[in-house]
Amino acid sequence: MKRYLLLLALAIGLASCKKDNDQITEPEFFVNEDPATFAEIGSIDIGDAGAAEISAFDPTTNRLFVVNNSSVNKIDVLDMSDPTKMKVIHSIPMATYGGSVNSVSVSEGKVAAAIESTNKQANGKVAVFNTSNYNELKVVTVGALPDMVTFSPDGKFIITANEGEPSTDYSNDPVGSVSVISVADNYSVSTLDLSGFAGQRAALASKGFRIFGPSNDFAKDIEPEYVAVSEDSKTAWVTLQENNGIAKVDLVNKAITGIFPLGFKDYNTDGNEIDPSDKDDKVGTFAKWPVKGIYMPDAIAVFTSGGVPYLFTANEGDAREYTNFVEAKRVKDIKLDATAFPNAKDLQKDAQLGRLNITTTLGDTDGDGDLDVIYSFGARSFSVWNGNDGTQVFDSKNELDVKAVAANVYDDNRSDDKSIEPEGLTVGKVGNKMVAFVGMERIDAVAMYDITVPTKPVFLQLVKCGDAPEGVLFVPAAKSPTKKSLLIVSSEDDGMVKVFTPKTI
Repeated sequence: MKRYLLLLALAIGLASCKKDNDQITEPEFFVNEDPATFAEIGSIDIGDAGAAEISAFDPTTNRLFVVNNSSVNKIDVLDMSDPTKMKVIHSIPMATYGGSVNSVSVSEGKVAAAIESTNKQANGKVAVFNTSNYNELKVVTVGALPDMVTFSPDGKFIITANEGEPSTDYSNDPVGSVSVISVADNYSVSTLDLSGFAGQRAALASKGFRIFGPSNDFAKDIEPEYVAVSEDSKTAWVTLQENNGIAKVDLVNKAITGIFPLGFKDYNTDGNEIDPSDKDDKVGTFAKWPVKGIYMPDAIAVFTSGGVPYLFTANEGDAREYTNFVEAKRVKDIKLDATAFPNAKDLQKDAQLGRLNITTTLGDTDGDGDLDVIYSFGARSFSVWNGNDGTQVFDSKNELDVKAVAANVYDDNRSDDKSIEPEGLTVGKVGNKMVAFVGMERIDAVAMYDITVPTKPVFLQLVKCGDAPEGVLFVPAAKSPTKKSLLIVSSEDDGMVKVFTPKTI
C-alpha cells in the first residue's frame, strides 16, 4: 500500500510539471515573502554625480552592469554573488563609442548599452557585449540621443527610445524616434518616427497632447523617453514625456500604431490636494488649488492581468529650458485672466501659488495674452493606464506626497516645482503579490505598492535610498543570487547602489 501511495504521489507531481504539449518542466520557483518588509542589505559607492544612473543584472554571472559617467564614460561591473559585499570587478570603457552612456539592459548573457553621440543631435549607438568576457558582440546605429534601452522578454528585440533633444539654441531639432533591433537578424535596425500621425495633431492636442517647441514640427517635437515591453514580446509602449503621451509600437511588424494623449490632472478636486509653495513656512500643507497637472511620465512598466496590459507610469514632469526657449515661469510672473481668477492678486503671493512653476505654452484659451487656466509640470503621482486604448484606470492622487510627509522625508523646497518627482518605476512578483516600485527623485526614496489588482494599487511601504534615484531594478527570487527577491536602486547624484530584500513568511 505504501509503495502504491508513493507511486501515486510521484505521478501527480510529474503531472503538475507538464505543459499542454506534455513536455516536463521545472515547477515554478516560489519563496513566500512579505512585500511590505523590504530592508537594505548592502550598498556601494561607485562615484560622484553622474555615476550609478541605470543598472542591469545578469543572472548567469551574478553581475550588475552600472552606467557610470561621473568621470569617464564607462560601465562598471559589480560582483553581486553576495549582495551584502558588492565590489567592482571590471569596467567597460565607452569613450570610443561616442558620448555618455544613458542606459543598459541585459538578456541571455548579453548587455546592451545606449550611447549618445558626442554631438547629441546626431544619431547614437547601441553597443552589445558578452556578460562573461565583456567582448564586443555588435555595434549598431540608432536615432538621436538614445535615452533608454531594453531587451524584449524573449530576448529577440532590443528597443531604444531616442529622445532627439534640440541643440541649446534650438537651431537643430532632430526627429524623436524608436529603434527596434532584431537580435537574430544580425542586429538589423528599424528606426521609427511619429511623422505619420502629424495629420492627427489637432485631435491629439484636444486630448492633452503637446506639440509646442519653436520648430513647430510634429515629428521633431516629439521626444521618446522610456520603453516597456509586453510579456509576449509583441508590443512596446514608449513614454513621450515632454509631449504628455504614450506611443504604442507593434514590434512584430515594426510599426508605431497609436498615440495615447494623457490629458491633465485637476488639483482642485478631493484627493488631489497639493502644496504649491516653498515659501509658506509650512511642510506639506496640502489644499485644493485652481491648477492642472500635466502627467508627463518618465519611466513606464507593464503588467498584464485578465488579458489586459496595464501600463504603470511615474509622472515626473519636465520643462524645456534652452538658450532660445524657456517654457517655465512662476505664477507671480504671469498675467492671469481677471474673470477666471478674480482673486489673482492673492493667488500670486509667494505663500499661495506665486512660487509655482508652470508652463507658458498652455492656458491662454481665448488668445488674449493672459492665462485662463494654469498648467504645472508633472502630476506628483504614478498612474495606471489601459495599454489597449490609453484610458486611465488609476492615479495615486496625492498619496505619495502624503506618505513622504508621514515618513518625514518630504522636501518642501521642491513644493513649488514638481514635489517628490516620481521618476523610476518597475514591477515584479514578490511572494504571491505583484508589486510596483516607484522611485522618487527629490526625496531619495522608493515607494512600494501591491498591484495584484492593477486597478486598485495599495501602498505597502517606503524606503530611503541614495541621492536622486534614477534606476529602480527588480530581480525576482528565481534569478537572484540569494534566492530571495532583490530591489536594486542606483542613484545618479551620489553614485550609490543600494540593495533591498524582503522578509520571508
